[in-house]
Amino acid sequence: MPLKEHLLEIRKRIVLASVGVVLGAVLGWILYTPIFDLLQQPLLDAAAERGSLTTTNFGGVATAIDMRVRVSLFLGVLVSCPWWLYQLWAFVNPGLTRTERRYAFGFLGAAVPLFLGGAALAWYVLPRAVVILTEFTPTGAANLIDAQGYLTFVMQFILAFGVAFLLPVVMVTLNLLGVVRGSTWQGGWRWAILLSFVFAAVITPTPDALTMFWVALPICALYFAAAGICLLHDRRVDRRNAALLEA
Repeated sequence: MPLKEHLLEIRKRIVLASVGVVLGAVLGWILYTPIFDLLQQPLLDAAAERGSLTTTNFGGVATAIDMRVRVSLFLGVLVSCPWWLYQLWAFVNPGLTRTERRYAFGFLGAAVPLFLGGAALAWYVLPRAVVILTEFTPTGAANLIDAQGYLTFVMQFILAFGVAFLLPVVMVTLNLLGVVRGSTWQGGWRWAILLSFVFAAVITPTPDALTMFWVALPICALYFAAAGICLLHDRRVDRRNAALLEA
């Protein structure tokens, strides 16, 4: 495919993915109040546990409307993840053979639960992070937390986990395209483990090592599973090429 057609295809997929996110954001706009209450709940639970006054504060004139737009887009990304992940697959699809398309479609079908699974893990870790971050408030003092900063932190936290769990999809897709062989992924396992733990240490704002391990271990497991799939695919391709050479 010529470069111009590639660029047009990228633009098409980005536009379609954006439309899906916007439509999902409309749902987020309608459900803003319960979603806001849900995102704020870890903070309220932490305040109740400590017996202190902790609440979110909308400090600017336009902060409330700004946060409604951001929360709506956040829900739009979550709700429309099957659509924009499909657009990613549709962009890669023309470069694959018929057999490779079947493998790619099957594995990309796992991308949605992987993304949502990462977001769910982030939601599981979040309450503990909020408790630890707010426990430094002096006794008897009120903690008026900036709503914009808090909600941005929560949404980025959840989306970062979701994107991190898409790592196997990227690895297998690059392998199916012939860009990276499975042996390369296998050889880089030490760097993968190191980067997984670095990511876990950065993204989890808690000082305990246990939380970091709970975050890093699933990412490492997904990496090794994807590397195994890539190795199996390379073996099939090598056997097929060897048979063609003998013929």
